[in-house]
Formats: sequence, C-alpha cells, structure tokens
Amino acid sequence: MYQVPDQHGKLAVVTGANSGTGKEAAKQLAAAGAHVVLAVRTPAKGEQARADILAAHPAAQVEVRRLDLADLDSVRAFADGLLSDGRPLDLLLNNAGVMMPPVRHETKDGFELQFGSNFLGPFALTVRLLPLLLKAPAPRVATMSSGQANRAAIRFDDLNSTGDYKPIPAYAQSKLADLLMSQYLAHLATSRGWPLLSIAAHPGSARTNIAASGPTMGGRPPLLLQILGRIVPSQSPAGGAQPLLLAATGADVEQAGYYGPRWSMVGPAVPAKLPRSATDRHVAARLWAAAEELTGVSVPDSL
Repeated sequence: MYQVPDQHGKLAVVTGANSGTGKEAAKQLAAAGAHVVLAVRTPAKGEQARADILAAHPAAQVEVRRLDLADLDSVRAFADGLLSDGRPLDLLLNNAGVMMPPVRHETKDGFELQFGSNFLGPFALTVRLLPLLLKAPAPRVATMSSGQANRAAIRFDDLNSTGDYKPIPAYAQSKLADLLMSQYLAHLATSRGWPLLSIAAHPGSARTNIAASGPTMGGRPPLLLQILGRIVPSQSPAGGAQPLLLAATGADVEQAGYYGPRWSMVGPAVPAKLPRSATDRHVAARLWAAAEELTGVSVPDSL
C-alpha cells in the first residue's frame, strides 16, 4: 500500500470526499498532516466523513465545504470561498463523479449528467482555482479518470449525448475528457512556466458508491455492467485511492503522468499507459476550448 509522505503545511481539496476513493484519499492526506477540505455535494455526509477521519486521526485538520459539480453556480461559490480565504492551494484532487445512469439525466445547467459532473464541473473548478494553485510552491492537480477511457472517443458533434444516449459510452467519453484535460493542463503549465504538475489516475475496479449507485439512477443497470460486476476482480476503496494519492504526492511523479493499479483492475499503484486517444494535442485543445465556451470559464491572461 502506498504511503503518503509528510504533508504538513499543505492545503488539499478533495472532491467527492464523503465516500469511496475520495474519503480514503482525504483520510490519508489528513493523516499525513495536510489541511484537507472535503468538497461534497451533501454537507451532512461530509460531516460524517469528517467525524470518521477524526476518530481515526484526532489531530487531523479537516473541514467540510459544499460543492456540487453538476451546478456551475455551486462551483463558482466554492471557488470564490477559497479565493477569499487567500491561502495557497497545494493539492487539488478531482475525484468526484457519476457512473453510468441507465437513462439520460441533466445537470442544473443542462449538460448530460456524466459529461457535466465528471468533466465540465472539474474543468471549471480547476480553472477557477488556478490563482490559488499558482500561489503554492509546488502545486499539483490530480484528476481521476477510468479504464473505460481506453475505449472512448470525444463526440464533438454531440458532446452532451442528446441524440443517442448510451450509459457506458457516455461515461467513457467523460473519463477520456478528464484525461485530455489533465494532459492539456500539463501542456499549459509547461508552456507558461508554471510550477504546477497535472497528473491523472484511474482506480481500476474499486468497490465504491459510484459503481453501485449510478447504474440504478432511473432504470436497470446495463446488462454488460451487471455481468462484469460478478466476474471482474475488484479492490477496496482504499486500494482504488492509491493511484490518485500517488499522483498527488509521489516523489517521482512526472508532468502529464498517468497512474493505475499494476494489474489494470487491482494491485499497487504504478505508472499506467495513456490510451492513444488521450495523447492527441489537437483534440485536447479543441475540447479545452469547448469546455471554456460551455462553462464560461477560461484561464486568466494574467496567470
């Protein structure tokens, strides 16, 4: 199991930190001394997660703040709260997400739920928090993708799956979008001389709420997902969090790196191979521009 190095003096934001890989990542960061913000959609669940972390680590510095990635107003309010505090942000862990609802849902802003929650919300959050990240001496943005991204393509003609919604391809597209976002942010950081590292990870097959709850939102889970759930090896949320923690805190992590379980679905965190679709700089730039247009959020010229 990966051991998080000392994080005293650092501020970390973990999205979706009330359960699953997010809670485990927050717990380990707090145990290592970081001040951790649990960014959660439901504050009551966040407070329970905070209580659980403090029960295991009484000296931990943990706070709860509301963030709904399916609502761009909520993203703005959350970011504005941190910006008004003014404290440099060392670590942003884009972990929260929605997985494979059988029927199409929309975010508050009218985006397909998975594309909006898994990609557009984290994109807007990351860009809004860049001023705080760049105030830190060695900031990192670690973004959780999925092995499903390997089978995906970005459908620029129907990003929001309005014409033909299928839960698995829509989820895969959102997670490929996360990889492309991570890669393009790394390119921006390098080209502009920022000290920021942008890294991605995937959890393999982890037994978390996202895997259990999403497929039951409004219908029966896809048959393929039901079958795979019975036969594919899986690991605990703590195991699934290890690649994200390695991306966020590992000493030898490289810019634009990607990490996952050694045996794809399970195992210790190791470098993972990016799918070819995530290495196309033209596609990444086009998607970044589309995200700026859809969210109304762009990188300030002053950065």
